[in-house]
Amino acid sequence: MKRLLITLVGVVHFLSLVSGAPQKTFQERQEEIASYGDVAKAIINLAVYGKAQNRSYERLARLVDTVGHRLSGSKSLENAIQIMYQNLKEDGLENVHLEPVKIPHWERGEESAVMLEPRTHKMAILGLGSSIGTPPEGVTAEVLVVTSFDDLRRRAPEARGKIVVYNQPYVNYSSSVLYRVQGAVEAARVGAVASLIRSVASFSIYSPHTGIQKYQDGVPKIPTACLTVEDAEMMSRMASHGVRIVIQLKMGAKNYPDADSFNTIAEIRGSKYPEQVVLVSGHLDSWDVGQGAMDDGGGAFISWEALSLIKDLGLRPKRTLRLVLWTGEEQGGVGAFQYYQLHKANISNYSLVMESDSGTFLPYGLQFTGSDKARAIMKEIMQLLQPINITQVFRDGEGTDISYWIQAGVPGASLLDDLYKYFSFHHTHGDTMTVMDPKQMNVAAALWAVVSYTVADMEEMLPRS
Repeated sequence: MKRLLITLVGVVHFLSLVSGAPQKTFQERQEEIASYGDVAKAIINLAVYGKAQNRSYERLARLVDTVGHRLSGSKSLENAIQIMYQNLKEDGLENVHLEPVKIPHWERGEESAVMLEPRTHKMAILGLGSSIGTPPEGVTAEVLVVTSFDDLRRRAPEARGKIVVYNQPYVNYSSSVLYRVQGAVEAARVGAVASLIRSVASFSIYSPHTGIQKYQDGVPKIPTACLTVEDAEMMSRMASHGVRIVIQLKMGAKNYPDADSFNTIAEIRGSKYPEQVVLVSGHLDSWDVGQGAMDDGGGAFISWEALSLIKDLGLRPKRTLRLVLWTGEEQGGVGAFQYYQLHKANISNYSLVMESDSGTFLPYGLQFTGSDKARAIMKEIMQLLQPINITQVFRDGEGTDISYWIQAGVPGASLLDDLYKYFSFHHTHGDTMTVMDPKQMNVAAALWAVVSYTVADMEEMLPRS
C-alpha cells in the first residue's frame, strides 16, 4: 500500500510539473539561490547580532519555568498548548489554530528499586512509558544480568521468575534504544517477572533516562524501568563473580484512556503559491522529568523563531511557511501521524518538511533526505550560511514527526548538532534550561529561518525522486 501511495504521489507531482513552466536548469537554480545572499545575511544579523538575539531562549525559559514538564495526557501539556496558541497569535502570525488529536495518557506514580542482596542499596530508576505497575507490595526476585538479546536467549532457562537486568553497551542511540523499547517483551518471553534496562545514555552521572517502551500482543506485560549506567555495570560485575542479587521493585504506573490534545499550527501565508507548503516543526510535549527544555522545547522554539524572524523582516515567501508544534511525539509521533492522515491528500503540495528534535546546540549542519537533485539544491542553499560557517549537508534527515511524509517521497530535513551532549541529558531530570545556550539557539534559529525561507520562496518546489 505504501509503495502504491509513493507511486501515485510521483505521478501527481510529475503532472504538476509538466503542466507548468519548464523546469530550471541546475545553473539557473544556483543563480536563483545565490540571489538570496542579502536576505540570508539579514536573517543572520537579526537572529545572531540584532534585536532578536536570545529571543528564542527567553521565550522558552518563560514557558518551561512556568509550566514545567509536559507529559502526554497531562494538564501541564494542555496548559502549554493554550499558552503557545496565545503566544503565536500575539506574535502576529497567520492562521493560528489548534487541530484536535487523541494521545496516550500514562502516569508513573511512585516508584522505587532496592537491592536487598548482597547488600541494601536504593537505586535510582525511571519507569518507562506505558509500563504497567507492580502489585502494591512490589515484585521481589533474583536478578539475571544479560548484555544483549542474544545473551538473554542463550540463558533463557535461567530467566524464569527473575528480574532481567540489561547491561547493554551504548553504541549509538538508534541501536541501543531497542533495548529500552523491546526489553520488557523479550524478558517476558522467557518468563521474567520484570525488566530493568541500562539507561540509553552517552554519559551518566548516576542519571536514569526514561522513554517509551512497547508491549506486544500475545506476550505477558511485565513492569519495566530504566536504571543508571552505574548500577547496571555494578550488577554486571557482581554477577560475573557469581554473587546472588535480589531486588525489590515497586512501580505505581497506570495507563488511562487516550486524552484529548492538539497540534498547534501557525503560518506565514504564501504570496504566489499559498497552497504549497514548507513545514517547520518541533514537538511541544516532553517526558515528566526535568523541564523538557532540550527535548524538545529548543526545537519547537527555534521553529517559532524562524517564522518570527521572517515576519520581522517584512518577508513573505511565495509558498506558505507552516509551523507545527506536535503533541504526543514521545509516544511515537502520535500527533504527527494524525496530522499526516488529515493532510496527506495534499501531499503533492509539500515542498519540504523540517523537524528539529536533536537539540539546539551549535549546529554542525543540516541532515537531509531526498532525491539527488534536491540534495544538490540543499547544498547550494546551505552556502548562504557561510557568514556563520555552517554549510554542511549530511544524510538521514528523518525524524519521528516527519517520517510519514519522507516515506511518501517528500524531502525532509533535520538539524544536526552535538548528539553526545544531547544523549547525556535526554529524558532525564537534567533536561532543564541550564543545558540550553542562548547564543547557540540564535545560530540554530538563523539556520532554520534561512533554509525554510529560501525553499519556500524559490520559484520551483524541491524535485522528488
